[in-house]
Amino acid sequence: MISVIVPAKDEAATLAELVQRTLEAGKLAAQAIEIILIDDGSTDGSWVEIQKLATFHPQVSGLKLRRNFGKAAALMAGFHAAKGELFLTLDADLQDDPAELPAMVEHLRHGGSGGEPLDMVCGWKKKRNDPWHKVLPSRVFNWMIGFFTGVKLHDHNTGLKLYRAEIFKEVRIYGELHRFIPVLADARGFKVGEIPVTHHPRRHGFSKYGTMRFLKGFLDLLTVSFLTGFGTRPKHLLGAIGLVSILFGAIAMSWLAGIWIVRLADPDFGEPLHRRPLLVVSLGALLFGVQMLSLGWIAELILSVQSSDLLPYSIAAKAGNRLQKSSDA
Repeated sequence: MISVIVPAKDEAATLAELVQRTLEAGKLAAQAIEIILIDDGSTDGSWVEIQKLATFHPQVSGLKLRRNFGKAAALMAGFHAAKGELFLTLDADLQDDPAELPAMVEHLRHGGSGGEPLDMVCGWKKKRNDPWHKVLPSRVFNWMIGFFTGVKLHDHNTGLKLYRAEIFKEVRIYGELHRFIPVLADARGFKVGEIPVTHHPRRHGFSKYGTMRFLKGFLDLLTVSFLTGFGTRPKHLLGAIGLVSILFGAIAMSWLAGIWIVRLADPDFGEPLHRRPLLVVSLGALLFGVQMLSLGWIAELILSVQSSDLLPYSIAAKAGNRLQKSSDA
């Protein structure tokens, strides 16, 4: 079964058509589907519409969040409630086309190198029907994600994605990290691909994202780069920065010590040490290096004592009756 998960904020005008088109897509894909609509703090009557749809269609269910928690939180609520083996996410504004479901399922099954199955398929809005001031920054941001993380996709932030359910046994999202699910999944060893999809112009409502999302997105990109690269070994990054800073400070202090020795014999040689900016810079570098090393040790200590369900590995398959039986149990 496929669980279709749709976060919605003030999208009452589009929900009925979205549900109808999604049900039709499920028939075309010959897949049993459930549709989970998440009302993320709407004020336009979206919850009333969701209740009506859940009454008329047995495949539809709804979740109402107590306030607007953001898209990542709404998605996680849907993932936790979903019962399907596959999860399809799409936006509620009808710009994403549910009719792409059959092609995405087929690509998930055979779209990897050599026809191998994938674990996640992202929809690539090859022809995007949005204003240029949204398209251009988005393309730059997608390039930056690929540059910093190595996961090169045309459209990381697309709402139209198909996942295997087991991804979310290991990947947790919060804040605004929903746009980085491909990166987080790739870091756990899941295979990620993409497929061109149709993108429709917005017919109802307005975009919920402003210019501030690009600044937030860049900060989130730095967070994800750290989590995927050093999330289980923070001392390697913080300690390396600290050691470089200490090395610079030590070399600078050695140079100043040599000048001090020369000035003992010749007081007129050069400027006094207390007038040299290098003295302050070297002391600051030493202190900064010690602080970074200390932060690295504290971070390692926190990691060693915290309780977490996330294992330091990810198993793709099991062989042998004993392991398979234990997995089924």
